[in-house]
Amino acid sequence: MAATILGDVRRQAERIGADSAVDEIVAGIRKMISSENLGVGDSLPTERALCKKFSTSRNTVREAMRILKAYGLVDVRPKVGATITDNRMSRAFDLFSLNMMELSRETFADIQGFRVLLEVASVDLIFDRVTAADNAELRQINERLPEAGSIAEASEIDFRFHTRLISLIGNKAILEVYSIMKPVIIRIMEKGKTRRTFETSTYREHAGVLDALAARDRVAYQYLLKTHLEAGFANFHEAMAIGG
Repeated sequence: MAATILGDVRRQAERIGADSAVDEIVAGIRKMISSENLGVGDSLPTERALCKKFSTSRNTVREAMRILKAYGLVDVRPKVGATITDNRMSRAFDLFSLNMMELSRETFADIQGFRVLLEVASVDLIFDRVTAADNAELRQINERLPEAGSIAEASEIDFRFHTRLISLIGNKAILEVYSIMKPVIIRIMEKGKTRRTFETSTYREHAGVLDALAARDRVAYQYLLKTHLEAGFANFHEAMAIGG
């Protein structure tokens, strides 16, 4: 059954693309920085050159640069172009400082985008490190969701699931950043989900991600996890609309 579902998801993901064009350009630029040994202060190619290199439009390149800038990887200035920076940690602290505790759609989009970078874009590291024991532990955490007695308890379990997933990257600094995110992520979960949501859709989406992980299916894993995070965005939008 799981294999059939994963097969269907894989075919769907291959048809529509697991990542958007912008996501692909972001990944391509990051790979280019690494492969060409570029460092802080080095300049990136011009917009025109990047369009040609990646066979894409100027709007797509600009949106990719906006994302890279938002997460402290590049600095883009008029008439100067893009240069590589290293403001990732300071940007993370800015995102999750106390003055961000008043949630907005923009704040949510920033946080979910950051989570996509951590959880989805790190697929190769996660797949290289994950063991059967890791998958079993993640399933045990997920099995507690339907048993949660309150939204607060379910949010803690949900956060623990994603923290355990991120721990597979094997980077302590990333775990520390994610722990800084906890108060805001918990608030988002409590705002945009109900006990029923945790018991049904969140539980099933986690299980699908773990099936893909066990099957070593990178495409399905990325598609399902990104869809899961985007579903949270939809729930948050609905809650904001209802709450005024």
